[in-house]
Amino acid sequence: MQPILSVRGVSKTYASGHAALGSVDLDIRKGEIFALLGPNGAGKTTLINIVCGIVTPTAGTITVGGHDAIRDPRSARRIIGLVPQELAVDMFETVLATTRYSRRLFGRAGHDAYIDELLRDLSLWDKRNAKIMELSGGMKRRVLIAKALSHEPDILFLDEPTAGVDVALRRDMWKLVHKLRERGTTIILTTHYIEEAEEMADRVGVIDKGRLMLVDEKAALMKKLGKREMDIALVEPMARVPDELAEWQVTLEDEGARLRYVFDAQAERTGIPSLLRKLGELGIAFKDLDTSKSSLEDIFVDLVAARDEGVAA
Repeated sequence: MQPILSVRGVSKTYASGHAALGSVDLDIRKGEIFALLGPNGAGKTTLINIVCGIVTPTAGTITVGGHDAIRDPRSARRIIGLVPQELAVDMFETVLATTRYSRRLFGRAGHDAYIDELLRDLSLWDKRNAKIMELSGGMKRRVLIAKALSHEPDILFLDEPTAGVDVALRRDMWKLVHKLRERGTTIILTTHYIEEAEEMADRVGVIDKGRLMLVDEKAALMKKLGKREMDIALVEPMARVPDELAEWQVTLEDEGARLRYVFDAQAERTGIPSLLRKLGELGIAFKDLDTSKSSLEDIFVDLVAARDEGVAA
């Protein structure tokens, strides 16, 4: 099946010489939720703005729903909805008028029933006749989402949609995203809240310093790159790790009351049996064992740190 969005060799270098985006290749499947993770300045917003026709790429091609987004940006933009980071609304307009106007901008007929349902889904119905300047920050963010969805786009970009908003809106956003996906909408999400990607995404991409480091299924990524930790609760706290445990690279935690061992669960030998035997030989008694797997955030931090070390070397 053809991807609904295909990015090939897209880069952006500004007149100042700053290379905001390297040569990026990325395919997005129809109906999936794709999370793009990266630190501030990594190139997430630049990539989104290029796809949406806001920024002109230095090189590369983009196909959106069969349309060439660079040669025919209007056709491509018609099937894209964008929720930007910054507020971009007429503060003196009402919520309802703003949403209807956004729909008409894309050549869509009135369809009041759809707009009404959208405002209800976003908990904006009771505020439909209020001016945007009268709304709270969270409500203004909901208006941005309503504007982006007003023309029923096939692809929805959410650029840091819940940054700085309350927990209630974040939960509403998650519910709405799942509902949109059930309708067949493709969703591309950038976020600093990695738990959002862990909660919602089918696939994850990691971008840093303008380069797309990897793209993989979320579950496969966590299985392939995730590590496991084993915490060993000691009967007696210790002041330092004995030299005899050096090969396992264990660390002392909780003021010496716990030993932590990080291992690769996919490895042929985890090192756990030999570690426990060595503890017995050394007379180090323990009262409990607990294992946990690393989160997507752990994987992200490790990837970026590894890249930085490679660049420094």
